[in-house]
Amino acid sequence: MEKESTLHVLCGKLASGKTTLAEELAAEASTVLISEDLWLSKLFPDEISGFQDYLNCSARLRSAIGQHVQGLLREGISVVFDFAGNTPQERAWAKSLCGQGRAQCVLHYLEASDELCKLQLLRRNEQRPEGSQVTTVGDFDSITKYFVPPSPNEGLKVQSHDAASRHQNAER
Repeated sequence: MEKESTLHVLCGKLASGKTTLAEELAAEASTVLISEDLWLSKLFPDEISGFQDYLNCSARLRSAIGQHVQGLLREGISVVFDFAGNTPQERAWAKSLCGQGRAQCVLHYLEASDELCKLQLLRRNEQRPEGSQVTTVGDFDSITKYFVPPSPNEGLKVQSHDAASRHQNAER
């Protein structure tokens, strides 16, 4: 009998708290965290200088990592994608990795205001976690225009998380 595994996909605006939630989810037994920022910084250290560069390198990473993720899921190992699942196309790709019901796909949607994200963005720029790049408020505005909240017709199990509440709890 196969072990049940889950692909956790994160969705939320830039600096909404996706990485923090990803780390919490990955603390579960038999769960692997795959951080897009970390992988991109290691595989393409000098190739990303703008948003289009990010899109190109991200597509290359997704192409390379898909079969590996499917193998982990087949073996009963859950995966947390600290990738942006911020468009229907990105979420459909992640869902396709789960195969014919061999693993469940859970979309964790971090609902956050632009103001909260910008505040957290400034803090992240100061802390510079591994794999992260300095991102300006202008970058935030440019990138956020591509964000599409999840829709029921995408066929995903969605768990909503209030980023403001999570932020307040973290401040305590």
